[in-house]
Amino acid sequence: MSTNDDTTGTRRETLGIVVGFFLLSTAAAAYEIAPASVFPAIQDSLGLSSSAAGWLVSVMYATAVVTSVPIGVVLDRFSVRRVVGLATVALVVAGGWGWYAATAGAYGWLLASRVLGGLAYVTFWNAGANVVGNAVPPRQRATAVGVFTASAPVGFALGQFGSPLIANAAGWPAILPLYAGVAVVGVAFFAAATRRRVPGVDAPSPDGAALRELFGSRAVWTVCGLCFLAYSLYLFVNTWLPSFLASEFEISLAASGLLTALFPAIGAVARSTSGVITDRAFGGRRRRVIVSSFAVATPAVVAFAFVSRLGLVVGAVVVVGFAIQLVTGLIFSYIAELVAPSVRATAVSLLTSVGLLGAFAAPIAAGAIIDYAGYAPAFFAAGGVAVAGVLLALRAPEPTRA
Repeated sequence: MSTNDDTTGTRRETLGIVVGFFLLSTAAAAYEIAPASVFPAIQDSLGLSSSAAGWLVSVMYATAVVTSVPIGVVLDRFSVRRVVGLATVALVVAGGWGWYAATAGAYGWLLASRVLGGLAYVTFWNAGANVVGNAVPPRQRATAVGVFTASAPVGFALGQFGSPLIANAAGWPAILPLYAGVAVVGVAFFAAATRRRVPGVDAPSPDGAALRELFGSRAVWTVCGLCFLAYSLYLFVNTWLPSFLASEFEISLAASGLLTALFPAIGAVARSTSGVITDRAFGGRRRRVIVSSFAVATPAVVAFAFVSRLGLVVGAVVVVGFAIQLVTGLIFSYIAELVAPSVRATAVSLLTSVGLLGAFAAPIAAGAIIDYAGYAPAFFAAGGVAVAGVLLALRAPEPTRA
């Protein structure tokens, strides 16, 4: 086979890997958020409180926080193709199990099926961020991983917009197997693209010394802290902006939901262009992008407490959405460049776990502030989180490993 044929084959395989993981992550993200847009129907059919219904989404974050690091260790030590294949089976089973439990009115089994789905989601995310980053040359890593991370807001948008339509046509339980089924298409692309090899898994399995170095690294924990802060802001805005808009501007929940959808929509753009921006505008300097993003987000998120015109709110949503999700698009390639190849999957998994802890805790903490003092103090607190991001980012190192 000629060199040109080899190059063409490699590019085709790389494209297949990116497309495969993008579809897997999109399917899992849509499955994850799908119940949120049909909570009233779920509560009516199962007789649930708002808190119990909310756990159908929150339990997936909780699962990811607890299991992300162990899954990363598994990905560093065992066949990625086999683990991703098993995770796909798990998501499809979770979708079917959830449909059966929902139609039977069995809330406990429905919640258990969501735990299984959470295991699949965190597997796709950790494996995708690592393998996609290793499928391209180091100078293109941030761009490729940024495109992959855009799958999360795309999946959220799909789940939020599609679920009511599916529920009206086939009943709300149908959303669970339908979104899970999209993963079958993704795993087909991934399996076809990795028949010869899976990029990034030729490194030896990490030994105890490599793992101790990883978990004892100040640089790693600094980047994990940045991920915690970024995801806290991301979920705070995603969770509370619809009710804020409906409360302060007297618009319907449907209209406020449509405006809030700008947040994940602009995030898809921010995440997919994060690598291009850092490489071309900042000369590949990751820290400068993170500092700038948190600095821009600080006044924009505080502005929600002061603006009285809906148009200005929309502008703030776009600015905050782009700035914060620029961080979440870049940070997964950032941490991979700070650690040895043998522990990259574990490092990405640790980052995922810490970031999703922020995603899990922030809406709850913000809700307590809103109940006690109102929306304005909650937005001031979010501004404080963004300031903390600036200060922590100033202490973060620039990557030295390619």
